[in-house]
Amino acid sequence: MATVLITGISGFIGSSLARGLLAEGASVRGIDNLCTGNLENLEDIRTRIDLRRADILDIGAINDACDGIDYVFHQAAIPSVPKSVVDPMGTNGPNLNGTLTVLEAARKAGVRRLMYAASSAAYGDSPELPKTETMLPAPISPYAVQKLAGEHYLASYTRVFGLETVALRYFNIFGPRQDPTSQYSGVLARFISLMCQGETPTIFGDGSTSRDFTYIDNVVHANMMVAKTSAPVAGKVFNIATGKRITLLEAYQEIKQITGYSGTVQFKPEREGDIRHSLADISLAQSVFGYRVVAGFREGLEKTIEYYRQTSPQAIAAL
Repeated sequence: MATVLITGISGFIGSSLARGLLAEGASVRGIDNLCTGNLENLEDIRTRIDLRRADILDIGAINDACDGIDYVFHQAAIPSVPKSVVDPMGTNGPNLNGTLTVLEAARKAGVRRLMYAASSAAYGDSPELPKTETMLPAPISPYAVQKLAGEHYLASYTRVFGLETVALRYFNIFGPRQDPTSQYSGVLARFISLMCQGETPTIFGDGSTSRDFTYIDNVVHANMMVAKTSAPVAGKVFNIATGKRITLLEAYQEIKQITGYSGTVQFKPEREGDIRHSLADISLAQSVFGYRVVAGFREGLEKTIEYYRQTSPQAIAAL
C-alpha cells in the first residue's frame, strides 16, 4: 500500500484527490495552512487521513511531511490570475517558493514520484488552438509565470537530482467543493451557486471567451494514472483536459437549462490577465499513460449542480 502526501489537501482539488486515493487503498497524509482550503471539504474522511496544518513555506514541516512518503501530489497554491495581478509578491511565495520547498523535501526523503498541479495559463493568449505541450509558453499573468517557473524547477530536479517529477497542466477544473464565495473562484462554481439561488451571474467580457472546462474526476483519474504508470513520464509535461471548448455563454445556457434559472446574466469588462480562448490537445497524455476523459462537460455540470443544491442555503447566501 502506497503512502502519499497531498499538499493543499483541504482545497477543492486536494480533497477530491484524497477521496480517490483512499478508494484505491492508499495511506493519505495531507498538509494545508487553510488559507484557501476548507476543513469542511474533508469532513467525511477526516479520521482516515493524517492531516497536518502548516504553511507550504515551512521547511521543517514540509520535511517532516515528506518523511516515509512514496508519492507527492503537490496541489498547494493560490490558484488565481486576478489575485496574482493584485499581489504578485504575495502569490509568488506559495506558488513558486512553496514548490521549491516541496521539491527539496521530496528529494531528501527519497520520494518515488512527484505530481505537480501545473496550469494551462502557461500557454498565454496565443491564437493557436489546440494547445500542445510542444508550444512555446507565453505566460501573461504573474500566476502563469509562477506556475511555469515551477515546471522548470521540476524538470531541473529530474535531470540534476533524479527525482521523478511530472507536471500536469490543468485546464479550468470545476466540480463539487469548489468555493463559490470567493471573487477568485472558478466561473462555473460561481455561476451555479448564484443561479441555484435565483441570483444574477456575471460574465466578464462579451461571453465569447471559451475554455476547456474539465470536471474534477478527470483530474483525479489523471493523477492516479500518472503516479502508477511504468511509462517514461519523469520530467515531462502533460495537458489534462477534455479536448473540447465551451464559451461562457454556452456554459451559462447549459446551467440555465439544468437549474431552471429564469433570470438574466450581466456583463462586465474583461479582467486583467485573463486569456480569450483555451483548448487542450490531450493526445500525449492519452498515448503515454492511458489518460481518458472519464466525465464530460454535461455530466460534470449535473453532478456539480446536484452538489450545490444540497449545499447549505446559508453558505450560498453569503455570496
